[in-house]
Amino acid sequence: MAKSRLFRSTMVVSSMTMLSRILGLVRDIVLLGVFGAGGLMDAFLVAFKIPNFLRRLFAEGAFSQAFVPVLSEYKEKYSLQQVQILVSRTSGALLLVLSMLTVVVILIAPWVVTLFAPGFADQPDKFAITAELLRLTFPYLLFISMTAFASGILQSYGRFAAPAFAPVLLNLSMIGGALVFAPMFDVPIMALGYSVAIAGLLQLLIQLPQLSQQKLLVAPKIDFQHEGVRRILKLMLPAIFGVSVTQINLLLNTIFASLMIGGSVSWLYAAERMSELPLGLIGVAIGTVILPSLSKSEARKDDVSFKKTIDWAARLIILVGVPASAALFILSDVLMQALFLRGEFTLRDAQMSSLALKSMAGGILGFMLIKIFAPAFFARQDTRTPVRIGIVSVFANMVFSVIFIGIFYFFDMPLHGGLALATTGAAFVNAGLLYYFLHQRDIFRFGSHWKKLFGQFGISTASMIAVLYVMLPYFPTNDAQWKRIVALLIMCVVGAVVYGVVLLATGFRPRQLKHG
Repeated sequence: MAKSRLFRSTMVVSSMTMLSRILGLVRDIVLLGVFGAGGLMDAFLVAFKIPNFLRRLFAEGAFSQAFVPVLSEYKEKYSLQQVQILVSRTSGALLLVLSMLTVVVILIAPWVVTLFAPGFADQPDKFAITAELLRLTFPYLLFISMTAFASGILQSYGRFAAPAFAPVLLNLSMIGGALVFAPMFDVPIMALGYSVAIAGLLQLLIQLPQLSQQKLLVAPKIDFQHEGVRRILKLMLPAIFGVSVTQINLLLNTIFASLMIGGSVSWLYAAERMSELPLGLIGVAIGTVILPSLSKSEARKDDVSFKKTIDWAARLIILVGVPASAALFILSDVLMQALFLRGEFTLRDAQMSSLALKSMAGGILGFMLIKIFAPAFFARQDTRTPVRIGIVSVFANMVFSVIFIGIFYFFDMPLHGGLALATTGAAFVNAGLLYYFLHQRDIFRFGSHWKKLFGQFGISTASMIAVLYVMLPYFPTNDAQWKRIVALLIMCVVGAVVYGVVLLATGFRPRQLKHG
């Protein structure tokens, strides 16, 4: 991929992701305003988190990281017909496994809920609704996994727009379900279950025309003996754990939160959604774009291009990740009040969500670095290293959870804040170990030019922090929501401008963001 094209693809993915995240924010405002925090909202979030977790585990996580490098190699070495056969056999294997998994989970839904939300067991009504919602939402995994499969193919051929646009449909569907269809149901929250399943199907359908254009819309066939399928499975099985450590840690938080006071699941959800905004806009976008490029460099044994791509990605990540982490920490209170304080979402809910966001904010940079460090291993078809690191990270999260929950309990602070802080700690353990092995194996190192860059990013972020702290007392806490949103936007714009101006004043230039 040409240098200009790599940057352009990142901008395409990032802009589409921005649209999706904005609509996702509107979705969360609507959902929390209509259903509030706790109660049935907790039930839906647990039910939706299970297929969503598996989606990131199997589809967007391990499968994509295993499939794209193999597909890139086939593109470089074999004919279109051989690529078509690989696509056909891989889709057949994926469909079979996912269909069987979907049927099993639908049949044993109550047991699955018990596993993922043990705290609901002593609330029969909430438990029953969660199990029913799981049955409605779980087919989403089948549809969205096939969507991720199609997206992996298109991204390997430099087609990023349609895959990046697909999540918009999920947000629109859920907004429509909450505002239009929920009042039609005896249990209004059930409308969201149907919305999720329908959205998964729609996201798959919009990928098909472009697959057809690439002559890769081929009928699925089951053949686990195909050489490409066997290699994908070999890479995928360990990567299931390694690439999705963040999601496993967040899921552990959900399990722990279900045992805490009502509303904890929703508070953590609101914080996660805000922390995912910069992660999705930049971290995921860059991670998505660089994997095909890294895989291509590896197939050609071009180590120079490989290292330059990671270095370029790291510059963009740290440029955005450092100020984003700082801003979310400082603005956590006003963010929750401006965006979510309405309807059934109370001031207490906003304060509790703010505490979780403060605890998560520092980990955003860690999460973003994982998105670029992990693909460096997967592009080299090395899944063992991220797996081992992932195991360490999960255990670190468990240890941190016990420690931080204990600290929060000792100081009489809400326990869900300790859970969020544990996730932050685990993210840096994961990112730090990934970099350690990249450095040790001479795959990637922060070169001498990074000393100046770290100084520039640090000074600019400190200036932004100072300005935001000066503006905080003037936030209109008790005014109408639209005034709070306007004030929040002004603070964000001023903070961003100060960061950019100081960054330029320290000698940083936009050309430093060029690939190469």
